Amino acid sequence: MTPNEREGRTSDPVGSEKQGGEINCFSCLYFYITYDPQFPYGCRAVRFKSRRMPAKEMSASSGIDCQFFAGKEKNR
Repeated sequence: MTPNEREGRTSDPVGSEKQGGEINCFSCLYFYITYDPQFPYGCRAVRFKSRRMPAKEMSASSGIDCQFFAGKEKNR
């Protein structure tokens, strides 16, 4: 068992860490901020806008975690 597994964190294939099984949409390539105040967050992979973070919205509606997460490349 790795130290990350003991702390409840897992590492996805692109290297960005998820804590407690939750996906950080801000680290996802498909995440964007919309100009719509009613639906401020969007996901280009699934083509929808939401009031909540897209990964949480997908988890609530389908019962499974987001399957489209792709980490952003770091330019620094």
